[in-house]
Amino acid sequence: MTTTPDNAEQPTAPQVWPTLRAHDARALIRFLVDAFGFEESVVYGDGDLVEHAQLNWPEGGGVMLGSERGGTRPGTGPTPPGAFSAYVVTADPDAVHARAKATGAEIITDLHVTDYGSRDFTARDPEGNRWYFGTYAGEPR
Repeated sequence: MTTTPDNAEQPTAPQVWPTLRAHDARALIRFLVDAFGFEESVVYGDGDLVEHAQLNWPEGGGVMLGSERGGTRPGTGPTPPGAFSAYVVTADPDAVHARAKATGAEIITDLHVTDYGSRDFTARDPEGNRWYFGTYAGEPR
């Protein structure tokens, strides 16, 4: 939290943005919006090429992504398509799970309660990335 001159607490803007690349970034954006409920903030690029996109998670934070462009030495560029995973905190994993299933998303691990009390599930996007959704918001700072 940060404080303003009137001492009212304001949410701190996210400072960590997971990034990923996609063979078909525009299709991945549509999938993440339709299947999971991400919100498209910006998409820069022409035609099939996405130079940069930001998708916001309605409950806070988000991801940045773009088209795989090749030409980089292995291990020096962004994570290759399909090699990404993220844990996304949600207060309602049942609703996200139902939405994902309704759009045909591949559910890898069905809804369950973890040994640390989080209600979670895992899905795979069309690029092969894994998305973990659950109620565990991390330990207090």
